[in-house]
Amino acid sequence: MADQLAFDPQMFLAKIDVGRTLVACQKQHPIFTQGEPADAVFYIQEGQVKLTVVSTQGKEAVIALLEIEAFFGEGCLAGQPLRMATATALTDCTLMRVEKDAMFRVLHAEPAFSALFMAYLLSRNSRIEADLIDQLFNSSEKRLARVLLLLAHFGKEGTAEPVIPQISQETLAEMIGTTRSRVNFFLNKFRKLGFIDYNGEMHIHSSLLNILLHD
Repeated sequence: MADQLAFDPQMFLAKIDVGRTLVACQKQHPIFTQGEPADAVFYIQEGQVKLTVVSTQGKEAVIALLEIEAFFGEGCLAGQPLRMATATALTDCTLMRVEKDAMFRVLHAEPAFSALFMAYLLSRNSRIEADLIDQLFNSSEKRLARVLLLLAHFGKEGTAEPVIPQISQETLAEMIGTTRSRVNFFLNKFRKLGFIDYNGEMHIHSSLLNILLHD
């Protein structure tokens, strides 16, 4: 267990000499687009990435906001021929792009990396399940409160951290399945109640949990 915790995936991936590319993406630049060939996995070294899906009716939904040390695009390893979502740089990003064949090689050759990668996927799947339950059973107000707490990494070392400064009300609305006007209404309500603060960036207080606990 100690060896796995000490394992640095970034340093390990940097040693791949075939099938690895370092990619710099500017803010709002598409990394890949829904429907494109799925041929590589990405690892975030710096920045944040937004994953979105567009329905056949043209409706867009944000399905994930990913940060440093996150993987994405792994669907190619499960046999997906085309991208199921669009990945966009939410901020300026530095990414490591690992081609599908190279990723298969390292997963087979390095047990510590394979275990770490599997743990990451399981953790993200659990988050997706929790998001689905949240979408089905909670009000838009509670969904917004939960998203803000997650973005603030609530619970880490007992302190709240600022939410990504660049995140827009439109993005929050897409994430929780409501309108921008409703998000604006709830944010103003949270601020008046002292649950959040605005000062160039948004700060979350633990008292925002009251929204989730209130029936």
